[in-house]
Amino acid sequence: TTGGQAIANGASVSDDAGVAHLVKQTMEKWGRIDVLIANAGILRDKSFGKMELKDFSAVMDVHLMGTVKPCKAVWDIMKTQGYGRIVVTTSSTGLYGNFGQTNYGSAKLSLVGFMNSLKLEGAKDNIKVNAICPVAATRMTEALMPPAILELIKPEFVSPAVAYLASDNAPTGVILTAAGGVFAAAQLVETDGINLG
Repeated sequence: TTGGQAIANGASVSDDAGVAHLVKQTMEKWGRIDVLIANAGILRDKSFGKMELKDFSAVMDVHLMGTVKPCKAVWDIMKTQGYGRIVVTTSSTGLYGNFGQTNYGSAKLSLVGFMNSLKLEGAKDNIKVNAICPVAATRMTEALMPPAILELIKPEFVSPAVAYLASDNAPTGVILTAAGGVFAAAQLVETDGINLG
């Protein structure tokens, strides 16, 4: 309704050539890249004792490297423009844990560490980097919850948070949780220390 245009690209974000083609296609069509929302994900859930290492690696590849590679591909473009907004996707599993998701949790919290350093490197070029921590009914989660719950956590209830993190007046280095129309900032905290001398 606001006159936006879209192009489709079926490349895997864990594939170097696919990412390069995606960026090239976007630059040819519009001549700039202002926003990157890195949201690719897969699940390979199993308890750690039963999990094969290939299922750990596969999840790390898609979530972590599938975010790093597109960010790397657009980084110089955003620096040259003097403008960029990057939104990575973390998860409550990364922040707080979930049974059977050591691979997914590791991958998702690694993106917070990635954001924390990337925000510093992007600051002088007006590149803001934030993390969305969503709960939403998607193809990845539809088998995990009953239909009545899925109805309460539609993706469009997360979209306002993503739009804010991708906007001109976005903050940087924020983990914004979003589910069912409820939004909060998640924070890593450290207590006042004691000096043992």
